[in-house]
Amino acid sequence: MRFTVFGCQSMVSRRGFHGGLMQVSSIMGKTANKPHEFHMSMNQRIPLPLPANLPFVEDLYVEFLRDPASISPEWRDYFKDVENDGDHPMARRRGPSRPPKSLFDPERGRVDLTRPLQASLHPPAPSLPRQAPLPKDALFARNHAETGTSRLARDTIIGEQDRVSQLVQAYLVRGHMAAAIDPLEMPRSVHPELDPAFYGFTENDLDGRFSTHGIAGADFLTLREILDRLRAAYCGSIGSQFMHISDPERRAWVRERMERPKNHASLKRQEQIRILTRLTDAVIFEEFIQQKYPGAKSFSLEGAESLIPLLDLAIETAGEQGVEEVVLAMAHRGRLNVLANIVGKRPREIFHEFENVIDPLREGRGDVKYHLGHSTDWVTASGRRVHLSLCFNPSHLEFVNPVALGRTRAKQDRNGDPTRTPCTAILIHGDASFAGEGVVQESLNLSRLEGYCTGGTLHVVVNNQIGFTTLPNEARSALYATDVAKMLQIPIFHVNGEDPEAVARVVRLAMDFRRTFHSDVVIDMYCFRRRGHNEGDEPSFTQPLMYGVIDKRRPLREYYLGHLLRLGEVDRDEADRITVERRRELERDLTEARSHTYMPLREKSTGIWAGYYGGLDGDAEEVGTGIERGPLVTLMETLTRLPEWFHPHAKIIQWLQRRREMAAGARSLDWSAGEALAFATLAVEGHPVRVSGQDTPRGTFSQRHAILHDTEDGRMYVPLQHLAPDQATVEIYNSPLSEAGVLGFEYGYSLDCPDSLVLWEGQFGDFVNAAQVIIDQFLVSAEEKWRRLSGLVLLLPHGFEGQGPEHSSARLERFLELAVNDNIQVVNPTTPAQYFHVLRRQVLRRWRKPLIVMTPKSLLRHPQAISTLEDLEQGRFRRILFDRTVRPERVERVLLCSGKVYYDLVGLRDELKRDDVAILRLEQLYPLQNEELHNSLTSYSSKAPVIWVQEEPANMGAWRYLFARFGDRLMDTWSFSAVCRPASASPATGWHDLHKIEQQKLLKAAFDVH
Repeated sequence: MRFTVFGCQSMVSRRGFHGGLMQVSSIMGKTANKPHEFHMSMNQRIPLPLPANLPFVEDLYVEFLRDPASISPEWRDYFKDVENDGDHPMARRRGPSRPPKSLFDPERGRVDLTRPLQASLHPPAPSLPRQAPLPKDALFARNHAETGTSRLARDTIIGEQDRVSQLVQAYLVRGHMAAAIDPLEMPRSVHPELDPAFYGFTENDLDGRFSTHGIAGADFLTLREILDRLRAAYCGSIGSQFMHISDPERRAWVRERMERPKNHASLKRQEQIRILTRLTDAVIFEEFIQQKYPGAKSFSLEGAESLIPLLDLAIETAGEQGVEEVVLAMAHRGRLNVLANIVGKRPREIFHEFENVIDPLREGRGDVKYHLGHSTDWVTASGRRVHLSLCFNPSHLEFVNPVALGRTRAKQDRNGDPTRTPCTAILIHGDASFAGEGVVQESLNLSRLEGYCTGGTLHVVVNNQIGFTTLPNEARSALYATDVAKMLQIPIFHVNGEDPEAVARVVRLAMDFRRTFHSDVVIDMYCFRRRGHNEGDEPSFTQPLMYGVIDKRRPLREYYLGHLLRLGEVDRDEADRITVERRRELERDLTEARSHTYMPLREKSTGIWAGYYGGLDGDAEEVGTGIERGPLVTLMETLTRLPEWFHPHAKIIQWLQRRREMAAGARSLDWSAGEALAFATLAVEGHPVRVSGQDTPRGTFSQRHAILHDTEDGRMYVPLQHLAPDQATVEIYNSPLSEAGVLGFEYGYSLDCPDSLVLWEGQFGDFVNAAQVIIDQFLVSAEEKWRRLSGLVLLLPHGFEGQGPEHSSARLERFLELAVNDNIQVVNPTTPAQYFHVLRRQVLRRWRKPLIVMTPKSLLRHPQAISTLEDLEQGRFRRILFDRTVRPERVERVLLCSGKVYYDLVGLRDELKRDDVAILRLEQLYPLQNEELHNSLTSYSSKAPVIWVQEEPANMGAWRYLFARFGDRLMDTWSFSAVCRPASASPATGWHDLHKIEQQKLLKAAFDVH
């Protein structure tokens, strides 16, 4: 029989009114809206040609149900014939008049969605609380209320295959909600859309055959088989969230891997033995610590021991995928276990720290043992070498994340591999902190940005289901702790941490996704915290029910060993030998740690840090920072040349012309020119330069223009990247609107690039307080706590110019309060040459300390804040700038100041025609050398008072720092006092006119003018 079908629907799975029609749809495949001609056997019942596609036929049937007389006699007879056929699919579609019983009932066996298909290592969970299924009328009312058709018509529109398709889709989207991921088996609701009864199916429908809609393994299966496969893929010990991903390729990849049969197959014996061994390592270490040091804080990993085999397999897999370095970061829980069993720190070193033996040779004040980092070389089973670095981390939990990412990016940039394959990061999070700390979102947001991407990070959430004493319903508004990660186009895999084989499978899945898509991926490992927040804490005060369940649980190793014994994959003697050997090794390490002769190895600066040092300012060498005029002129001219194809903005043409005049010596250098020459000279000398911040390429005040934009096609050109064929890299990036995350990233970057100039710029210096944790816990204290050096530079626009409380102060006082033992450098340069020399000094000296620069705003274009090429050629950075415009013997008053206020003071002095007032600039506020300050004042009479002048209120700025150091007698010689704004809770007024009045009062007071 030959006939033609027009507009045949493209979906293979749609079920027609007759079995033959379903086959027609399948035969037509993916073509649509074209006539098709084909043959069918005579025994297939097709009473008349199909004038339209299948939805059209269904619409006709709706009209038939409303009014049989409204359609043609041929179709009316056909539909009557269909309804009289009890075996016809449409007869079943009209269904029962009441909702079918929920198929969640566990007594119904194979369709019980509350139990995973695979045998559990633990007793099965109690039946989950069941929600009553929505009746089909309710489902229809939600989706099709506007049609006004009868219920019979509605049941027709949502055909059986359509309902199966919706069921499959529900498992893809919400199957994780029925997954057995909680080892404590706490009650949780199962979404009603996972219940087949929600779609009107009864047990009588379970053996009907349907299109599988792409479920791996077959094109058509019974509903029972479809449910079994969906449950196996999405409702076992792994729950996956991936349908939020908009990229169909990524979604399809995850689905195929989740539904792949071997994703649920048992592991090989060798893999099982390795997991058992690593679990034994984790469990025995924790038991040993508790036995030998009862009550001591260790922030045990107990209840989450699967983290050790997880990391073991992740590193092994990374090595096989070509990774040569892994940067790890984590908080304190389980850190000692990871140090001992993953990162290679000898247990004797850890035990020595428990013994509280003070090392007289220890530099700095140190940190608690569960904050310390370590590095080692890991050799994979196949012989590949992978270098591991565990970052030092304070108790601020997630703030180490951007630091680790910055280190990873620096290692990748140093290797020069654009694929970012040789180095990756593994970040280990806590559930409460992942959901609660905003720096997590800031760090995730960096993952796809050009200036910060690292080619994919593995995030592992150790989900204890509690934060200190706070339960999830008190700690987050989202269903999962990991929901913040859905902002990225990445999958989130929830896994039962008490099913170590499921953990192993999900690690492979996650690492393969990371490698395939060069993208982040999240593993949310559900576990529990066997003890309280620390070993001295009593958790049952606040969670008696949870800890009643936890107290009854045996260690995971025992469960898993029992599982392997039942499978016959291991014998008891073999397992016991592993345990005995591990305990014996720990006993040997403890004996050695308690020996009076034991001395832990002192860490030395090696590798890329060899030759760099910290310590006191007096130990720092002086270096020449000047550059001969010829190279300066050449570089300045090079910075003004544009390629022929480039169409610059009209104002940029003028700006470049001024630069050419500077190169010719016809115009003095302004601030941005001094900075550009500092960057350029360092780059051609082989030192990489990296600058990032909000609006940094152009500059907040439109002064830098480091990246030029073509006005016709938008292409970008970076003159600093075209200085010389063999120059070092110069990277300048706009950052996201984030301070803590980006500053943490740049700090981490500086840890692995000691020979580079790495700078972070605040849009305004006032905004740096949003990154205070990074400053307090890392930048200023890392050398003292962890003996870690950094040469990071902070550029913080600072100055009182009537722009209000949030655009005036970089909080200079806070940095000076944190300054001690020469841990940082704080400068406030007032000329382009001073800025040029301090940037070059930062790199050319081998002494590595963070540099805080109070950068100007109005001085960027101030006619007196200028320098010459000779200043860059012959000079160096001077910590104090003398006043050479007055004769010392005539001076009756000395004004000491820093920054932009100097020019205001000079302006008033000129106006008053005062030649008895000297104005000195303190360009480096810390470290401050008393001898140099004293030498700068010796030419003035001891009777001349020295007055510190600052724009900031009395409780801010540098005054309190200076007064605490010198009191009211400077060097026991000169009287010392201050002129400043009155103490205030807010840095500056929001009224511009009031600012001008305040400023005039301040300046006049400095000259004692009333």
